[in-house]
Amino acid sequence: MGKVIEMERKVTKFGNSLGITMTDALKQIGLDLGDTVQIDVNQNSGEIVIKKVTKVTLPAGISDDFMESLSEVINDYDQTLKGLKDR
Repeated sequence: MGKVIEMERKVTKFGNSLGITMTDALKQIGLDLGDTVQIDVNQNSGEIVIKKVTKVTLPAGISDDFMESLSEVINDYDQTLKGLKDR
């Protein structure tokens, strides 16, 4: 696992939104303008985790309908799947 670097930032206003700047942190995980991220919010712990999304090209024959159905199953059984992973 890589080195954890702690940063402290102030929440500021960007137009009608609240935000923080963290260019250095984003660069450290290889993010650049236009990249897609996944954001996980844990209200109980007050943590926000930002992960770089890796684009995957699907093999021929995999339909959008299949992927949509698979995504629904994963969302519905997220906690169960995570529990199985940790066994």
